[in-house]
Amino acid sequence: MTQALPIQAILRRTLLGGALVLAAPAAFVQKARAQDAATTAEQTIAAMTKIFGDHPGKRSNHAKGVVVEGSFTPSADAKTLSKASVFAGPAVPVTVRFSDATGLPQIPDGAPEANPHGLSIKFKPADGTEMDVVANSLKFFPVATGEEFRDLLVAITRSGPDAQKPTPVEQFMAAHPSAPKALATARTPSSFGRQVYHGVNAFLLVDAVGKRNAFRYRFVPVAGEEILSADDAKAKAPNYLVEEMPARLAKEPVAFRVEAQIAQAGDSTKDSTIPWPDDRRFVDLGTLTLTKAVPDSQTVEKALLFMPNNLPDGVEVSDDPLIDARVQAYAISFGRRSQ
Repeated sequence: MTQALPIQAILRRTLLGGALVLAAPAAFVQKARAQDAATTAEQTIAAMTKIFGDHPGKRSNHAKGVVVEGSFTPSADAKTLSKASVFAGPAVPVTVRFSDATGLPQIPDGAPEANPHGLSIKFKPADGTEMDVVANSLKFFPVATGEEFRDLLVAITRSGPDAQKPTPVEQFMAAHPSAPKALATARTPSSFGRQVYHGVNAFLLVDAVGKRNAFRYRFVPVAGEEILSADDAKAKAPNYLVEEMPARLAKEPVAFRVEAQIAQAGDSTKDSTIPWPDDRRFVDLGTLTLTKAVPDSQTVEKALLFMPNNLPDGVEVSDDPLIDARVQAYAISFGRRSQ
């Protein structure tokens, strides 16, 4: 096993966040872009491995998690915005994975580095047109491109205890003021089911006549958000989040309101470091109801792959370059843990 860098002394918060590259005028340009994206993704995963160590069979980031199941019941408004079968009704089965940040499988759930927490959902309607959604508890993303995210990770690898001040990661943060601002929005919940999750990337809802609305997801716990103080989080048992969710589901369902924040003219869809104003319209897409934990979460999660571009007709990727960056990195990470 590769020795991980002492990330607690390097960075108190960490993260990872996969749309296809938009059509270019010439085929060779498309190929070059795809190669560049793949190279960036490989460098990203390599940097993660250097930071967190090599943990066979585990994700390069968000390595620790728990898998549960339930259903999604779409709202009446959802079918007016998208022709996707997942929004047409009736309820569809879902597989959901909650996770801690970092590539450390044994990270304490209450550690600051375990933020932001992740929420990944695979919708499985009867017609077979699956849809994946990947969200986390950050209100917006620290960087705008896959290259910048790679550069952040590389800066962390070069910012060990003996690094000259200002360290590379301190220089990166100073040059990218959105990064520390985004990381400051990550907080520790009392339960995976008591935290708001955000889809930081923009996507498009396409209705029956072809009208497109740019939007971002938000998942709001029906029971309300409950955030712990730093002291209370530190005092929690190391696995309190991954153990609490199955225990909670054994007693009662856990529900989230699934919302779409609709962009207005001028709102950026390609820069996930820029949150849209709170006065933008939020549309109720439906209710996500979780009812049971899977019997062997660690075995199931190894085979699960959530790809942000795995979308049905009626939902499309936007021009956000981070979507493709995530797709590329997730594919490499999946290949590594499947070996």
